[in-house]
Amino acid sequence: MMAGMAHAEYRLTVLHTNDFHSRFEPISKYDSGCGEEDNTAGKCFGGSARLATAIAEQREATPNTLLVDGGDQFQGTLFYTYYKGKLAAEMMNRLGYDAMTVGNHEFDDGPEVLRGFIDALEFPILMSNADISAEPQLSDVLKKSTVIEKDGQMIGLIGLTPQDTDELASPGPNVHFSDPSEAVRGEVAKLAEMGVNKIIVLSHSGYKVDQKVAAEVDGIDVIVGGHTNTFLSNTSDKAEGPYPTMVNGTAIVSAYAYGKFLGKLDVVFDDDGNVTSATGEPLIMDGNVVEDGPVKERIAEAAKPLEEIRSEVIGSTAAPIDGSKDSCRISECEMGVLVADAMLDRVKDQGVTIAIANGGGLRASIDAGEVTMGEVLTVLPFQNTLATFQLKGADVVAALENGVSQVEELAGRFPQVAGLKYTWNRGAPAGSRIKSVMVADGEGWAPIDPETTYSVVSNNYMRSGGDGYKVFAEDGMNAYDYGPGLEEVVAKFIEASGSYKPYTDGRITEE
Repeated sequence: MMAGMAHAEYRLTVLHTNDFHSRFEPISKYDSGCGEEDNTAGKCFGGSARLATAIAEQREATPNTLLVDGGDQFQGTLFYTYYKGKLAAEMMNRLGYDAMTVGNHEFDDGPEVLRGFIDALEFPILMSNADISAEPQLSDVLKKSTVIEKDGQMIGLIGLTPQDTDELASPGPNVHFSDPSEAVRGEVAKLAEMGVNKIIVLSHSGYKVDQKVAAEVDGIDVIVGGHTNTFLSNTSDKAEGPYPTMVNGTAIVSAYAYGKFLGKLDVVFDDDGNVTSATGEPLIMDGNVVEDGPVKERIAEAAKPLEEIRSEVIGSTAAPIDGSKDSCRISECEMGVLVADAMLDRVKDQGVTIAIANGGGLRASIDAGEVTMGEVLTVLPFQNTLATFQLKGADVVAALENGVSQVEELAGRFPQVAGLKYTWNRGAPAGSRIKSVMVADGEGWAPIDPETTYSVVSNNYMRSGGDGYKVFAEDGMNAYDYGPGLEEVVAKFIEASGSYKPYTDGRITEE
């Protein structure tokens, strides 16, 4: 290159969301519903109307923008229960997304509902690490990667979904998931052959997997994350890492969840497609972001059919009930105690003595005061039913081992319990972390007997092997998966308590 000749810089602003979970309306600091009074007072966060304003402002300030989503638009509020993917597709089209990846929750209602969502989208949805050739609903519409033009340059986009989606959702028997690094490597090579030298992976696989993929695969410029609701920031002491987190020259970003932030990464490329700078910070969608009027009106209209269901007061709580991910996926938490107690209470007259609930099934906290059905449904949005079965003591212990096997990743399988107590050690290798298990014995406690058969209650998702609880599916005896809805069980339990008092009692301890 002759002296004095300069490379032309190419600047791209990547705006991104992930794990939105149907939070079309504003949310509270607890990630649950936030009333209009609080919203007007500036105490709420997120909601589609705020995102619409923020996205429009960013597009005006930086003309060359890309808007992408890291998966899990589905599930989480009554909007999903009622509309399935229809409202999510409408809002994403309205906000002008360029692409998204498939999250595990996009499979919650099987390939058919996902297909309806894809058909309604005006942009590509991507998933590289699955064989869908045998699934007629998806094989002709779901791409592994795509190329879009922005300001005269070609950008390659690749989608990733959790490898264990078959354990996390309901993809059906015809979708087979594979190793993320291998899948991405293949797509990077394909895009490079086409002359595409700017590559962004939309990864619904979690922060640890994103770092692994970045380390193992060359040629990725940016990974937009999701799945673990990871908050990356350079200014907050609550961040799990810097924004972006750099690994092997790849800028990894993630913007927490529920539309509370809009991720914003400014990337500068040289002529050869190398990243020369990647800087940014998630923008908080707080009360200072003015809501877009027409979007707010549309959400209010969509909410009308839900009002009757959600406004019913079912009881009250004397204090906030902590259902946060940071508590319920690594330790005993107040919401876990409430839900496990409620499950056990409902079926104890059937001789059931043990309840096991997955921490990942608890999706929000509840604030003090009146409790509505809408709040309960935000905590328990999955329409799971109670499932009862019998299990040998040794298999109960194996289930608990599965439950504590992935705490490092804040995995949803962490076991919240009633009718038993357990002690575990996170420093021990996965599979040997459970140190003692005691079961209720009259007024006291006795060590669990490996050979005794116990009656257990869980939910139908776990009973069928969800969250890695294969032992329930394979060794559970006399199973009945069609009990009452979990949200109804918990609502009735709160109602019967008069004013519920949240508590923990040391049923789960770490050594």
